[in-house]
Amino acid sequence: MKIVTIIPARSGSKSIPGKNIFPLNGIPLIAYSIDYSLKSSLVDRTVVSTDSLEIADISRKYGAEVPFIRPAEYAMDETPDYPVFRHALDFFEEKCQIYDVYLLLRPTSPLRPDGLIEQAVEILSKDPKISSVRSIAKIKEHPYRSWEIQSHGNMTGFVKIVNEPYNLPRQQLPEVYFQTGDLEAIRRETLLKGSISGDYIFPLIIDHENIVDIDYISDFKKAEGKMKR
Repeated sequence: MKIVTIIPARSGSKSIPGKNIFPLNGIPLIAYSIDYSLKSSLVDRTVVSTDSLEIADISRKYGAEVPFIRPAEYAMDETPDYPVFRHALDFFEEKCQIYDVYLLLRPTSPLRPDGLIEQAVEILSKDPKISSVRSIAKIKEHPYRSWEIQSHGNMTGFVKIVNEPYNLPRQQLPEVYFQTGDLEAIRRETLLKGSISGDYIFPLIIDHENIVDIDYISDFKKAEGKMKR
């Protein structure tokens, strides 16, 4: 398998200006994802997709390639992952550079456990029916016990598929998971079909202790605390 990592890093963060290059323990946030990819012997290229020349320069300094600057229409607040990856795929394939697997490493998840890339690639290599692999973790606060406040002030259970799900005993709650930003591994064929995930998404379950998702300054402090352990 030929494998390329894509690290998406646009410049327009609203929560923290320059978030993707904001220092975490004195190192730009994006550098942690770059380093994680570079350390894997399975990855052929580590590429940052950005609309920012500053992010591009910093990414190159830490060893990533930035073979293109992402067009502005693919770097908006509401831009989903698929057009970002399809833009990268089309760029490579116009140059006859074909990759079997595209890895997505989000800069906002700097504290990944070791071996995620290797695990994901092994999963894909063993079963060609799998469209993609996505890291997930068990939800601590169960969605069956979540509520929605109506406009007139009344609140109702958010989950509608079960009668009074909020009253179920813990033992009857189904195990549910949320997606983390640590890693996604996507087959080329999945992207060519117009999807970032495909029909058969395989779970890569990770532990809560390894999870940090950086959106605010407080998350940087949380991450620094975890790094000191």
